Amino acid sequence: MPAPYLQKASAEIKPKEDICLFAQTNFRNQMRRFGIKVDDRRRHMYVIGKTGMGKSTMMENMMLHDIYNGLGVGLVDPHGDFAEKIIDFIPSWRMNDVVYFNPADLDHPMGFNILEVNNEEQKHLVAAGLMGTFKKIWPDVWSSRMEYILNNTLLALLEYPDSTLLGINRLLSDKKFRNKVVAKVKDPVIKGFWQNEFAGYNDRYAQEAVAPIQNKIGQFLSASVIRNMVAQVKSTINIRQLMDEGKILIMNLSKGRLGEDNSRLLGGMLITKIQLAAMERVDIPEHERKDFFLYVDEFQNFATPSFANILSEARKYRLGLVMAHQYVAQLDEVVADAVFGNVGTIVTFRVGAADAEMLAKEFTPVFLEEDIVNLSKYCIFLKLMIDGVASQPFSAFTMPPIGSPTGSTEKVIRISRERYAKDRASIESKIMRWSGLEPDLDEDDDIDTSDLPPLKHEKKTYPPKERGERSPVKKEQKMVAKPTKKVESSNRPVPTYKKNIESKEKEFVSSAPVHKKGTPAVEKIENVDNTKIIKNDDLSQRDKKEYSAIRELKKPSIDQEEKMSKKMPKVGTEESIATISLGSLPDRQVPKKPSRETDQQKIISKKENNISPQKDNKQVIEPNTVIHFDS
Repeated sequence: MPAPYLQKASAEIKPKEDICLFAQTNFRNQMRRFGIKVDDRRRHMYVIGKTGMGKSTMMENMMLHDIYNGLGVGLVDPHGDFAEKIIDFIPSWRMNDVVYFNPADLDHPMGFNILEVNNEEQKHLVAAGLMGTFKKIWPDVWSSRMEYILNNTLLALLEYPDSTLLGINRLLSDKKFRNKVVAKVKDPVIKGFWQNEFAGYNDRYAQEAVAPIQNKIGQFLSASVIRNMVAQVKSTINIRQLMDEGKILIMNLSKGRLGEDNSRLLGGMLITKIQLAAMERVDIPEHERKDFFLYVDEFQNFATPSFANILSEARKYRLGLVMAHQYVAQLDEVVADAVFGNVGTIVTFRVGAADAEMLAKEFTPVFLEEDIVNLSKYCIFLKLMIDGVASQPFSAFTMPPIGSPTGSTEKVIRISRERYAKDRASIESKIMRWSGLEPDLDEDDDIDTSDLPPLKHEKKTYPPKERGERSPVKKEQKMVAKPTKKVESSNRPVPTYKKNIESKEKEFVSSAPVHKKGTPAVEKIENVDNTKIIKNDDLSQRDKKEYSAIRELKKPSIDQEEKMSKKMPKVGTEESIATISLGSLPDRQVPKKPSRETDQQKIISKKENNISPQKDNKQVIEPNTVIHFDS
């Protein structure tokens, strides 16, 4: 770039009201500044070039020109540097016109509800714009089923009063809330989907169908920086009003502070809202509509099908676009075709070989691919729209930054907060209330609470009760004794320890030594209480030890002994006789409750009356005998 150009370009520029100066060229051996007329700008401008070539500087000059001339402008900046620089150049007489939309300002969130629609005819346009944004950002999980369910979800919420994006996941998971929303739906197709089709899904299929939607929407809304804005029912920014009054809307969507996906999704929704606001101006004559110019840096991040509609229809609504990005491959085929088919002015900086081949078709025969690839810094080739006709391609140089900083950053931010932002704590409290997690609610609540349960009253507190004092019982509550369930004895399992004892008993009886008279030392006696009586005198020393082990296994616990002592009397003599339960009762049964005259009393009474064993066919129970009975 020649030195004389730098000297001339550094001078202060006084732009004309109807022409936006942005470059200068060599005309008849003289460097002359030139620009583009307002009417030609309504046919949009497309800027492409590698990073660091001067695209942002050219756009800054154009935007400052519009601000100084009192025009309405908007900026969508995914990096943040452009936006922060512009607010530092705002003249004092336009500070009240600035709306600085900065989601990273956590303590002062602005309200932006994409589902807030004033015109019933625009509901389908809002849903289509959101679907296009979602599809562009989540291509890896997108499917026809996900698109079908999400589209019906958005259309249902658009008919429900005071809906926000928070209602998407709640509609899919909360049946009670879904019924309330569907009751408000008037469209028979949407109503039929929820009442017939979705209600017919089984639980497994429904969970699989809605899981991708819940994951992605939940991920977007989990960030408080996004949730506190999109969850407000009433938008604090009226874009239609800003366009009609020629205000300045600066949207700082820094990826470094919001995250790439959040920045792209929020930018796509804002552009959709701007498009709808422009189309709303159909209710006023065209000559009364004020021009509004929207600057979009790195616009491939927000290049949804809405862009194609803006390029083809926005001219009559007085909305002009200035779009800049780095290479053509960043655009979808549909958007790329719309750009080259509808844009009036094309400006190219140095690009790669692949893009040069495509752009050469626009600049031939004046410039070839080699010329476009070898452009120097700040040098451009362009086809300029002049009075509705595209000029022959020519070369030019962009101008250095115009104007000087005014130091207005802090004042602009403060004024914008006071007029359009709300307190973070109040917004989060309302969101918690809407979610049913917090009972407190302010009178000026912006969250829909028509479907919420009534506030829970605080529990009554009572003074500490003294000893012997009865607790208070509420009058409303009636104390009704619940009937106890009877447990059938046949259902009671046999404890494991009893099974072990029975097996030991059988083993011991089978291996018992033979008595001197030819009878076993251990005899099976069928008493009335089903017990074995074993005399320790008839046992050998080895058998006594083994038998003692069985007695230890059989020995009841302390609690069992206490219960036994209460139920039956103790009888004691000197001779020690071990009594072990045969376990002859069938499994899972409980012995019958003894009659008033217990079994042991019967045995003792027989001894006292000297009943002969031959008559009773029972084992004689000798005197001085101690009998232990199991419980």
